[in-house]
Amino acid sequence: MYKYLLVFLVSMVPLVELRLAIPFSHVMELPALPSYIAAVIGNMLPVPVIYFFARKVLEWGADKPYIGKFFTWCLEKGHRGGEVLRKKAGRRGLFVALMLFVGIPLPGTGAWTGTLAASFLDMGFKSSVLAVMLGVVLAGIIMWAASAGLLGALSFLFAV
Repeated sequence: MYKYLLVFLVSMVPLVELRLAIPFSHVMELPALPSYIAAVIGNMLPVPVIYFFARKVLEWGADKPYIGKFFTWCLEKGHRGGEVLRKKAGRRGLFVALMLFVGIPLPGTGAWTGTLAASFLDMGFKSSVLAVMLGVVLAGIIMWAASAGLLGALSFLFAV
């Protein structure tokens, strides 16, 4: 149970999210389905808080000493992510663009950034959460397959 809690907590951490939690679960030799579910739930748990409060907190703290530079960086990242989505998809394809933005496991494209971008784009809460959730599910599948393949290849190389 402790190991699943670690997977759950790691998947909540910004920037690494489930992209690290799933390979982490492979390293701990946890069964795939329960660890995948723990990672997806952990990655989705902060989404409503991010949607409703992160933008306000970041705007509040952007001009404060000590935290201002980091908060400004987060705001700029959210704006850039939102603009990339808007340019590539237009208004109609925004749902699919957000899902793919979150779902393709590259650095800085997870649920945190996607939800922040959705809030900057004034997407509705329900459609934002659904697009992010589908993206997290997709990213989890990709990371599970990639980490299983990498670990399998490494074990084969070291067994020979």
